[in-house]
Amino acid sequence: MLIQKLRLKRGWSQQQLAEAGGLSVRTVQRMEAGQPGSVESLKSIAAVFEIDFSTLNPEQTMTSTADALSERQEQEAFEHVRRLRGFYLHLLRYVIVVLALLAINLVVSPQRLWALWVMGGWGLGVLIHASRVFRPHWLLGPAWERRQVEKRLGRAL
Repeated sequence: MLIQKLRLKRGWSQQQLAEAGGLSVRTVQRMEAGQPGSVESLKSIAAVFEIDFSTLNPEQTMTSTADALSERQEQEAFEHVRRLRGFYLHLLRYVIVVLALLAINLVVSPQRLWALWVMGGWGLGVLIHASRVFRPHWLLGPAWERRQVEKRLGRAL
């Protein structure tokens, strides 16, 4: 996660970091996802960012529980932003394609609005995507699971 933070602070893409460090893009992706990198890869990235190798080496740094919690929260925030970006791209594609199909529909066969079927079907998919991004687990999430377990065990909440 530190590598991703350092990369984003400089405004670099994964491709740019890989080129600067002499690594493959896949190696950078794996290391940003939390998989351990080789010592050579870590040294290369430390050199690119001009930081001490030990700050990137998980074996040499001991993190406190507060640091681990902070890092987990940061990772969750990055994941939420990725999901949010995916939703916005999905919504943008939906609007562009639906407007194009509606224009084609009105030119080709204005008496029959077949584009409404596409708008409705895909629109439902966009709504489901939005519910997952903005209100995850609202239907069958952890609270529902807890209620079901307590109900099954015969305990009152």
